Amino acid sequence: MKFLDLAKVYIRSGAGGNGCVSFRKEKFIEFGGPDGGDGGHGGDVIAEAVDGLNTLIDFRYQQHFFAENGRPGMGNGRTGPSGDDIILRVPVGTEIIDEDEETVIADLTEVGQRIVLAKGGNGGWGNLHFKSATNQAPRRANPGQDAIERTIWLRLKLIADAGLLGLPNAGKSTFLAATSNARPKIADYPFTTLVPNLGVVAVDGHEFVVADIPGLIEGASEGRGLGDMFLGHVERCAVLLHLVDGTSGDPVGDYETIIGELEAYGGDLADKPRVTVLNKIDTLDDEERAFLKSELEEATGETVLLMSGATSEGVTDVLRALRREIEAGRAAERGGDEEDAPWRP
Repeated sequence: MKFLDLAKVYIRSGAGGNGCVSFRKEKFIEFGGPDGGDGGHGGDVIAEAVDGLNTLIDFRYQQHFFAENGRPGMGNGRTGPSGDDIILRVPVGTEIIDEDEETVIADLTEVGQRIVLAKGGNGGWGNLHFKSATNQAPRRANPGQDAIERTIWLRLKLIADAGLLGLPNAGKSTFLAATSNARPKIADYPFTTLVPNLGVVAVDGHEFVVADIPGLIEGASEGRGLGDMFLGHVERCAVLLHLVDGTSGDPVGDYETIIGELEAYGGDLADKPRVTVLNKIDTLDDEERAFLKSELEEATGETVLLMSGATSEGVTDVLRALRREIEAGRAAERGGDEEDAPWRP
């Protein structure tokens, strides 16, 4: 299945049915009076987050979603049938954005979460509604409310606990393949990864989800390479795993390039907790490892771990460091929820 994380959709709710002008006409009934029923309610357009989807590819083949109109009211006081709702089933993690591409209407982060994007029109009143002591034979009825039309954008941001960052060929896909059942494409040329991949990683009996995104290069925020469009998929992560290629010749420069692109992307991505790892150490001797590690630690101001995704050396230590950051982030979230919760006796 092809990966698609952005789609433009046109929606329209159902219009309300018109009210009915009718009078009761039965044999031997001397005073029939008005009996026109109300129009039916138009259908709503609803977005729902469902399990089992991880792409918006369905919205490439269908971009228009129209709910059913309500039916007109009928005689004998009968209300017209309401129009059927239409439901847009989207993956968990989908943001719904207004046509201006800036205003976030909703962020569906849990299975079953729903939002009404366009409410159906109310049905018009029939003449039965207008009967009174002074107007016993009303000959008026209301039309139904008009439908609501709007254009929206659907943007998928994958939900993962940890996100992989690095230049092309930094070893991100190799790490994901070595630690999970994911099978991303691995080759010795840049931009092997063209779409994000997810993998479930286990360490010490605990599991968490890791997202691998295409590599960044200098100028990605300006559209170079594949750009920074995939950084949205690591915005929700509790921790970022920054892999630096130990064979590149300038690991410190590579590190600063990625940090510069994170800062250019904006938001709080550059401030997220990070675990920095010098990768591909299987090609380095002890002296080179120590020298590059000290250089990176001086540039980052934090401890740098050593790892080889190809030989699995140091992988367990990296996974444990990620797990600690993820659990710390979850604990902080739980603590914030408890502080914001209303007081209970």
